[in-house]
Amino acid sequence: MKLEILKRIILLSIFIMAASCDKEDEQIDTEKPVLNLSYDNAFPKSCAVLKRGNTYIFRALATDNIGVASYSIDIHHNFDQHTHDDQPGVCPLDPKKTAVKPMIYMQNFAVPDAGTSYEIYREISIPQDIDPGDYHCQISTIDKTGWQSRTSVDIKIIE
Repeated sequence: MKLEILKRIILLSIFIMAASCDKEDEQIDTEKPVLNLSYDNAFPKSCAVLKRGNTYIFRALATDNIGVASYSIDIHHNFDQHTHDDQPGVCPLDPKKTAVKPMIYMQNFAVPDAGTSYEIYREISIPQDIDPGDYHCQISTIDKTGWQSRTSVDIKIIE
């Protein structure tokens, strides 16, 4: 009886070791993707001024050690002067005001082929009839394993 139990324990141990060996080859992702708005062609930069009725190319570089899977762009008003924890620099703000017809842009995009580097290149038109003033442009990216990074910049939309 004891010999039978010992045989089962040994077989179970061998099975567990064999099963765990397969997982040694898997790469465990512990790194968030990186968003770069500092390179020459990046847009918008902190404190950028955009005009209503114009179209702009929003550009940022997303990189990841495993692969970039998606990104999103969110433009929302900052008429209440709120902040995000990741904003570089300080831009002059207009007085607080109540939004009447603010611009709201929120779009998600898949990244084809999920390479380790992807330049976000998105044409966005600023409607002619939105409230001018202070806005935030928030860009985020998600990698193939689910890690997310985001960054925000202050922008101003003028008439």
